This record gives sequence, C-alpha cells and structure tokens, in this order.
Amino acid sequence: MAAAVGETEEPAEFRRAVEQMRAASLRPEIELEDMPRPRNLAPFSAAFSAEVVVDDEELGGGRIVLLHDPGGHEAWEGTFRFVTMSRAELEPEMATDPLLPEVGWTWLTEALHLHGAQYAAPSGTVSRATSQGFGGLEGQIARTEIEIRASWTPVGDDFAPHMQAWLDLLCTCAGLPPLASGGESGVVPMPSRPAVRDR
Repeated sequence: MAAAVGETEEPAEFRRAVEQMRAASLRPEIELEDMPRPRNLAPFSAAFSAEVVVDDEELGGGRIVLLHDPGGHEAWEGTFRFVTMSRAELEPEMATDPLLPEVGWTWLTEALHLHGAQYAAPSGTVSRATSQGFGGLEGQIARTEIEIRASWTPVGDDFAPHMQAWLDLLCTCAGLPPLASGGESGVVPMPSRPAVRDR
C-alpha cells in the first residue's frame, strides 16, 4: 500500500520483514489475522493476533507485533523489535508447578532455537493467574492461565523463523503436541493484507 500524503514511504526492509511473517505456515488449529497496529511505539509497525482453536474451543491465543525504527533504538540493540504476548489455560497439575515460569520461558527460547531464529536482548515475564468463583459463581471450577510476555531483537534479515517460533509457542502453551515429520501438509497460508505506518 502506498503511503498517504504526509506519510513516509515504508522502508523496503520493513515491507520484506512483514511479507516474510505473512509467509509463515499455519497449523489447522491456528486462526491468524491482522490487528490494529500499536501507535507511538515506533515509526513503523505491524501486528497480528492468533487463536488456537480445537473443535470450536479456544485453547489459547496471543499477539505478535513487529516494530521498526530505521534510526535504531539503544534498548533494542537494533532497528527491529518483536513484542509478543501468549496465553492459555493450564491443566491443574501444571498450574501448581513451582517451575512453571522457568518452563514457560524455555518454551519460547527452545522454539526460537528450533527454527534457527537468531536474536538479541531478550526480555519478558511469565505469569500465572488463577480465577476462583464465589457467591453465585461458587460452583465454577477454578481456572489457571499462563501468560508469556516477551520481546527480542531479530538478528539478520530472515523474519519468518521468528514468526514460526511464536506460533509454535502458542501451540505449546495450549497443550498441542508438536507436528510429526511431514505435518506441514496440514498448514494453511495467512491471508494477505498490507501493514501501514503510524500517522
């Protein structure tokens, strides 16, 4: 999409990065779509949301944002930055695991490693939240969710592995088993829609 009057043309490297993210393969359980981009975080950005759905039941979801500042950002240690959030309901036995935060962070780093996504300056949090009903909701079963918020700077010019790693993280959080060898046959492409620059 061409920039509107008064806007700066999107850098070619940013457009390529978003195109690579769009080329990610999706498992049938993943529903991925564009979402409103964040404002005032960077000169250029693109954002996507995803849900993991099995038999019409949402097991988890999240969002991934790609930020780009051509002038560089000291805290990022680069010109691009991924900012992500992933969440899912936990099984009761996992919800009480004292090592859950460490395990959740390992899910992310292992997914990045598995796809060969090189990165720098990672940061984030792993949280669990339990909801317990009282009064009129006392009969509800207690639920515990994990939420992983993470950001990192991609190293190199290949952005597809980062998108693929994040999608894998969503599935892991939701309790889906890894795809067997050759499971790529069940993937579907993401619909195309151009990213735009913040006004």
